[in-house]
This record gives sequence, C-alpha cells and structure tokens, in this order.
Amino acid sequence: MDIRSQIAMVFHLDKCIGCHTCSIACKNIWTDRKGAEYMWWNNVETKPGTGYPSKWEDQDIYKGGWVKKGNSVLLKGAGKIKGIKGLFHNPNMPVLEDYYEPWTYEYENLFEAKEGDDQPIARPVSLITGETITPKSGPNWDDDLGGSEDYAKNDVNFKNISPAEKEAMFHLERMTMHYLPRMCNHCLNPACVASCPSGAIYKRGEDGGVLINQEKCRGWRMCVTACPYKKSYYNWNTGKSEKCVLCYPRLEAGEAPACHQSCVGRIRYIGVMLYDADKIEAAAASDEENLIANQMDIYLDPNDPEVIAEAIKNGIHESTIEAAQKSPVYKFVKEWGLALPLHPEFRTLPNLFYVPPLLPTMAFVNEEGVYETTTEHFWGAIEKSRLPMSYMASLFSAGNEEIIKIVLKKLMAVRLHRRSETVGDLPEKETKDAIRDAVLDKETADEIFRLTSLPLFDERFVIPAAHREEAIEMLESASDYKGSTGFGFKVPPKRGL
Repeated sequence: MDIRSQIAMVFHLDKCIGCHTCSIACKNIWTDRKGAEYMWWNNVETKPGTGYPSKWEDQDIYKGGWVKKGNSVLLKGAGKIKGIKGLFHNPNMPVLEDYYEPWTYEYENLFEAKEGDDQPIARPVSLITGETITPKSGPNWDDDLGGSEDYAKNDVNFKNISPAEKEAMFHLERMTMHYLPRMCNHCLNPACVASCPSGAIYKRGEDGGVLINQEKCRGWRMCVTACPYKKSYYNWNTGKSEKCVLCYPRLEAGEAPACHQSCVGRIRYIGVMLYDADKIEAAAASDEENLIANQMDIYLDPNDPEVIAEAIKNGIHESTIEAAQKSPVYKFVKEWGLALPLHPEFRTLPNLFYVPPLLPTMAFVNEEGVYETTTEHFWGAIEKSRLPMSYMASLFSAGNEEIIKIVLKKLMAVRLHRRSETVGDLPEKETKDAIRDAVLDKETADEIFRLTSLPLFDERFVIPAAHREEAIEMLESASDYKGSTGFGFKVPPKRGL
C-alpha cells in the first residue's frame, strides 16, 4: 500500500439554493484582476442546462479526460505528442464565446448625463476591448431554466433520453431543475498534470491540491484541453494558465476555503481521505460499470490499525490521520454511500462528490394532472421522478441507474424516518420497511439526518493544519516527480537542509 492523504469535498445538492455566494467569494479573492474577468473557478450551474463553458460535458467536442486503453488509460485529446502536433492549431480548445465575453456597464452615463427628456442608459461594454457589445451568454445564462428552449434542451446529458421523455420534461407540470455548483475536483488522476509539456502543474503531497507553478507555466494551454471539467483557464493578459488553488493558504491554517466558508445553504463539507495510490491506475482503467466501485475501493478506512501504521510509515502526520477519522466526507462517500463523483467516465477520479438531488422525486403528476405526495406512493415516485433517472445517472454514475436508485432510496428512507419521528403520521411498519429496503438502521438514519441538517461548523469542515516543514515542496522540486499521480515519499527524506 502506498497511502497518501487527500482533501476531499461533498456538495449536498438538495441544500443548494443557487445564490452564487460561493462564486462571488471566490472571484473577489482570486480572479478580480485583468485577464481573469471571464474566469469562475467556482461557479453554479442550473441543470438541465448547457453549463459553463457551454457544453463542457461533451468530450466529443473538447476531447478532455482519459480513455481506456487495455489495462491503462491515455489522454483523450491532449498530451505532449498530441500537443506538439496541435501547437498552433488546437480545434479542441474552447474559445471565448464558449465561456462569454466579460462585460460591464457604462455606469458613469447614469450619473454624468446632461439633464434632458430622455432616460440615460448604461450600455454594456466589453471588459477586454472596451467596445459596446450585446451580451449573448454568461456563467449561468440558463439560470432557473430561463432559456430552456435554447439552452436547457441542449444539455449533453439528454443524449441517452428519448425525445418523448425530453419533451415531457419541459411541460410546465413536469418542469424541474436543480443547481450544480462546480469547482476543480483536485483529482487523483488529474489529466491536467499529465498533459502539461512544461511540468508546471503538480499535485501537493500534503493535501492533494493541484496547483500551477506560474513561473514554469509557458501558456501551452494543454491543461485547458485535458481537463474534462474545464476548470483550468488561460489568462489572456499574463499568458499563463490559472485554476482553483483550493484556497491552500487557508487550508494550511486549518481554515475552510472561501467558497465553503461563505456557503449560505451549508451544502459543503470538506475533510481528509486516506487513499492507496497503488490502486489508481487500475481504478481509472476500469470498465464503466465498475468505475465508481473501484474508485471507492481506493479510499481506506482511517480507523483500521493496519492503515494507520502504513500511513505513519509513509510520513502522514498523526493530526491528518485524526482528521481523516472525523471526516464528514468519509461518512458520506464510504460509510453511507450517499455521495457520488461527477462524470466518473472521465476517469480522472475526482475528489469532489455530490449527494444527488431528491427534491424532484418528492412530488409527481398523476394521470389526472394532479401532484401526488402521499406516502404510499413515495417509493414509486423515485422511479417516476420528474427528472428522469437516466439523466441523473448520466451525471453521477456513468449511466448506471441502479446506483442512483440506491442513493435516492437511502435519502428517502431518512426522510420517512424523520417524518415518523417528528410528525408521527406514518405507520411504523412503513417506516421500518423503508429503512430495511435502503439497507439502513434507525441509528444510521439519525446520524445522516444530523450531519445533513444540523451540523456544526466544525463538523462540516474538518481540516488539519498543514505541516509545511514536512512537505515535499520544501525539499524537492515537485516537477521531478511528474508522471506519477500524487507526490510524496514512501521513505521520508532526510531533514535538516
């Protein structure tokens, strides 16, 4: 076993209210400067929708992520050789229009306009050219299904949904949406790291964060192509690539990243996961039906004495192990099996997991066109969700609908249990049957409810302070170890340099 530590995250989608506070907090700290106007390292999308940049999920266009090749994986559209061939022309590169041309308004006209009969206006002007423009897209242009005919219907995740199902979804009585906050996944098998010709991108040994060395970056932009989530950006002013840094200065002090700290809906959880780096290549090269199971197998039980011994032997600090034992992410991902990776078929093994939304299943339309919410139909409502199961499977389980059904059954069982406990209007047998069918017990259901609905700040964010004196970057050049996934030493290097 080659045990490493990784800061991982969980986003609970039923709790996201789409306020974009996380996006603004990130932008005000990291991208409020020239050349970064169009960058949203943290953004919130409306699903169904095309996302940001437009249709980022369609790897037939962008060629991001990895593809299975025998017992290994290869970069789909980037890499050193492919990058050289496409050095002066990369057709897989997103262009500015795929993001949007950033703009502001001529606010001074509102204040300085001469007195007259006409109402002064503030025309939109480009932040890049300064010329007047007509905005045509934005970071969440299809917010709240606001352009469903033009945007939501072009969602890539509809590709496995029949035209009749797709059309039915946009009838008023069946229309539904949920929010999808996104940021860099700080993957275990990051395509951006493997694709960089200059070795500027590396994975930190102490927390697994993926960073770009701005001094080494030469603006090749292979990372933009390689990242299937399109979370690496090119700064047109500096000529460098930039991305989410996981707010590592805050992490090193044991504080939550800005987007997590500011989250109004309290949907975000962050904690340490211990993983076996020896299993990464095999997990990434799994058949699609086994991708999630094999990724889950990478993460180790932090309470296992053998794991603890190997972790200490590998140089992981005791405080990090203690944080892993208290990690809310471990509970959601491994212990309860409620959180899933976004698009596991990209094979980057992301460390950001999502609890799928249950809300669209809470009510459904019967044959008379009336909403049904009676408890006797709750289990049936999961299969008859207004949001087709195949759609959510396309997002979170590489098309495996059974995995989604298992998660939603667990979430529904917790709700039925809590309703029985607080309202008391459900037959005891019905509640027990729901918990049994979901392979839960009352104690676990209460624990899930507690961490979902009533967690304290320190329960959502369990972050050990960094031990920089033991970090690889203090002693060695991380670029020397490029080619492996994750950086660190099985045998700790000699100190005292």
